[in-house]
Amino acid sequence: MSAIGREIARMHKADVIHGDLTTSNMMLRLPTSSSDPAELFLIDFGLAYISTLVEDKAVDLYVLERAFSSTHPASKSLFASVLRGYEIETGKEWKAISRRLDDVRLRGRKRSMVG
Repeated sequence: MSAIGREIARMHKADVIHGDLTTSNMMLRLPTSSSDPAELFLIDFGLAYISTLVEDKAVDLYVLERAFSSTHPASKSLFASVLRGYEIETGKEWKAISRRLDDVRLRGRKRSMVG
């Protein structure tokens, strides 16, 4: 899970916003031998764009969080591991993104309550 967070953080550090982060847009190549690491690939960049905005990075993470909760209902702790990996990779940038992610979550909850 933390590898997912690290990979997304690398993408965001390059100011690439995926636009459709879901577990369906990730591929894992298993090692062919015990000395090889597994490799994670993000795919389907059809909705991707370039942005330096913290808001866009937070929305990308929120979309993935929603995908986790709808596709993998008991995944709250798993997504927390994704965010820990993201935090490690982004370093000092994490604080602003984390705050904005909380704002995006709040807006998402309000929207779902209204209909």
